[in-house]
Amino acid sequence: MSAPAGTRGGPGIAPLAAGRRPTWGRRLRGRQDRNLWFGLFVLPFLAGLLVFVYVPIAWSAYLSFFEARATVTPTKFVGWANYSYLLSDPEFRSSLLVFVAFAVLIVPLTYVCSLGLALLLSGLRVAQAFFRSVFFIPTAVSYVIAAMIWRISFFNGGRFGLINSMLRQLGGSNIDWLGGANYGYWVALVSLRLWLQVGFYMILLIAGLNRIPQETYEAAAIDGAAGWRLLRYITLPQLRATSAAVLMLLLINAFQAFDEFWNLLSGVNGTYPPYGRPPLVHLFVISLGGSNQDLGLGGAGTMILTAIIVVFGVAQNWLTNRGVERDER
Repeated sequence: MSAPAGTRGGPGIAPLAAGRRPTWGRRLRGRQDRNLWFGLFVLPFLAGLLVFVYVPIAWSAYLSFFEARATVTPTKFVGWANYSYLLSDPEFRSSLLVFVAFAVLIVPLTYVCSLGLALLLSGLRVAQAFFRSVFFIPTAVSYVIAAMIWRISFFNGGRFGLINSMLRQLGGSNIDWLGGANYGYWVALVSLRLWLQVGFYMILLIAGLNRIPQETYEAAAIDGAAGWRLLRYITLPQLRATSAAVLMLLLINAFQAFDEFWNLLSGVNGTYPPYGRPPLVHLFVISLGGSNQDLGLGGAGTMILTAIIVVFGVAQNWLTNRGVERDER
C-alpha cells in the first residue's frame, strides 16, 4: 500500500508532513541511522588512535621544550636547548647517517623483491594460495625473536654459525659478521628485514596487480609488447598508486628501525659497531638509559625524526605526482 498523500517514508520510518524538513538530529543520524551506526563502529578505533598515537605525539612535543629528567610533569622550561644539543651532538648526527644508509639499502631492495614475488605468484596456475602463505607467514614473527635467531644461529661469528659453516664448505673462512670490523653486520640487518617484511608488501602489490584490467595486457600483446617492455610501459605505470603507498610504508618502517639493531648489534656495555646505532637506539640510550632519564631530549629527538619523515613523505608525494602528470601529457 502506498504512503498517504502528504507523507513520505516506508516501513519503520515515521512519515513527514509535506514540505517539512527533517530535524537536525535526524539529518545527523542519516538514512536508517547509518551515520549513527558508522560512528559507533569507528569510535573505538578513533579513541585508540587518539590515546595511543596523537596524545603521545603532542606530549612528546611539549616535553621537548622542558628539562624532564625522570618525570613526565616538568617545570623547567628550556626552549630550544634540547634541539640545539641533539643537532650539535656528533653521535646523533652519525645516527642520522645510519638512518639514511639503512633506508637507502632496505627500501629499494624490499620493493624490488616484493614486486618480483608478486609478479611470479600472480602468474602461477597452481598452489598460488600456498606460496602466498609461505612468503606471508614471516610477517607474523616478532622482530625480537627473529633478531635473536639471526644472531645466535645464522650470523654467529663462531665456527658453528650456519653462514660460517656454509662458507667453510665452499672453501672460505669464518667471518665475525656482527663485530663491525668488515661491515658484515649490514648483511645480517638487511637479510633479516627482507625476510620479515617482503611477504607483506608482496600481498599489497598483488592486490595492485589484480586491479589492472586484463584487456590492457591483451591489447599490449597484440601490439607486440612482452617481457621488460610490458613491465615498463604497462605494469609499472598501472601500479604507480600502489607503489607510492608501498614505498611510503617502507620509508617509515626503515626510519623506525630499532629491534634488529638493538638485538643484533648491542655489545658489552651498550657498545655498537661503526654506523650501527640508528637514531631510535641512540635516543633510547641517552634518554632512557640509566637512572637519569631525560625525556626532554627524547621528545626533541622524536620531533626531529618526525620532521625528517614528513619531509621525505612530501618529497616522495611530489615526485609521484610529477610522474603522473608526465604520463598524462
